[in-house]
Amino acid sequence: MSTVKKRIALFGSTGSIGKQTLEVVAANPHLFEISVLTAHKNADLLIEQALKFNPNVVVIVDKAGYPKVNEALKNSDVKVYTGEEALISVAQMAEIDIVLTALVGFSGLKPTIAAIEAGKNIALANKETLVVAGEIVTKLAKEKGVNIYPVDSEHSAIFQCLTGEAMNPIEKIYLTASGGPFRGKKREDLASITKAQALKHPNWEMGAKITIDSASMMNKGLEVIEAKWLFGLTNQQIDVIVHPQSIIHSLVQFKDGSMKAQMGLPDMKLPIQYALTYPQRFETDFERFDFLNYPNLTFEKPDLDTFRNLQLAYDAMEKGGNLPCVLNAANEVTVEAFLNDKIKFLDIAEINEKVLAMANFSANPSLTSLYTTDLEARHLASEIISKL
Repeated sequence: MSTVKKRIALFGSTGSIGKQTLEVVAANPHLFEISVLTAHKNADLLIEQALKFNPNVVVIVDKAGYPKVNEALKNSDVKVYTGEEALISVAQMAEIDIVLTALVGFSGLKPTIAAIEAGKNIALANKETLVVAGEIVTKLAKEKGVNIYPVDSEHSAIFQCLTGEAMNPIEKIYLTASGGPFRGKKREDLASITKAQALKHPNWEMGAKITIDSASMMNKGLEVIEAKWLFGLTNQQIDVIVHPQSIIHSLVQFKDGSMKAQMGLPDMKLPIQYALTYPQRFETDFERFDFLNYPNLTFEKPDLDTFRNLQLAYDAMEKGGNLPCVLNAANEVTVEAFLNDKIKFLDIAEINEKVLAMANFSANPSLTSLYTTDLEARHLASEIISKL
C-alpha cells in the first residue's frame, strides 16, 4: 500500500463540502496533504484553514478580500492569489494529484475543465459542471485519461455499486431522494412557505443553495442529468425514488434483474473520503448504521406536479442541447432571489419553466456558446423577477 500522500487542490474550501473535506484530511494526515485552498469571499475562514493546513497556494476569488488574506498570511509560506483567472491557473499546478471541486453552480465549470486539460483527476462535488456541459467534459476527460470520481452521495453510491461490474451492463439506476422538508405537501401547501422552512432539511447538512434545491427537488433533477453523463446512460435508464430515511443512497439494477444498493447513515464525509482514496477503503470512526434503529425503510413515487423542477430537469435532458444549461442558470438566479426574499417558493419552478421556453435553443452547443447561453438565461430570469 502506497505511503505517498495524495496532494489535494480543494476548490470551495469554505462551503459545506469543503469544510467536511478538510475534516477528512485532518483525520488522515498520513494519506493527504492540502496543496491549494480556494474560497469565493469568506476571507476569515480561508485564513483559518490556510494557517491550519499550510497549503502552497490559496485563492480568494473576490478581490475585495485579497488584502486581508494576504496580510494575514504574509509571514507564512502560503502564496495568495485573487480573481477567477487565478482559479484557472492553480487548477493546473504540477503539485496537485487530485482536484476536489466543491464550488457552487456554474462557477465550477472553467476550473474543472482547466484541471482536466492539465491531466488532473477530479473528485466532483460540483454537479452543475456535468449538467451544463456533460458531453464536452466527459469527452475531454476521456481524451486526457482523467478519472472523474463522484462526491455526491447518490452518484458515489452508484459508483460503488458498479465497482467490479465492468462486464455487466446497467439496465437501470435509481437515484434516491429524501423528499426534502416538504415531502407529501401539495402546491397549495407551498404557497406561503418561508425561507426558514425551506432551509430546514430533515436529514442532510448542506449549504443554502443546495438545501433550497433539495426542497424544490431541483437538486434531484440536476443529479439525474449528472448521472447520465457520469455513467453513460440513456434518459430512460435513470429513475428517481423518494426514500425519506436517506439510508439507501442509490441503487443499480443489472440486466439479470439483480439490484445492488449502497447504504449508510447520511454523512457526506464517507463519499468524500471514498472519492479521494479510490479504489481503496480506509478505516474511519464515522458512526455506524444499525438496522434496529431503522426497522422500516420506505419508498414513494416523486410528485412531479407539486415539485415541478424535477419534471423540468427530465424535460431539459430529453430535449438536450443547451437546455440543461438554461435550466441551471435560471435556477441559480431564482434560488438566489428566493433566498433574498424577492420571490416566493413556488415562483422558482414557474420562472425556471418560463426561461426554458424563452431561451434560444442550440442542439449542439460549443463550450463558448454555453457561456453565452448561461448569460442569456440569467438575464431572462432576472427580467421576469424584476417585473413581479
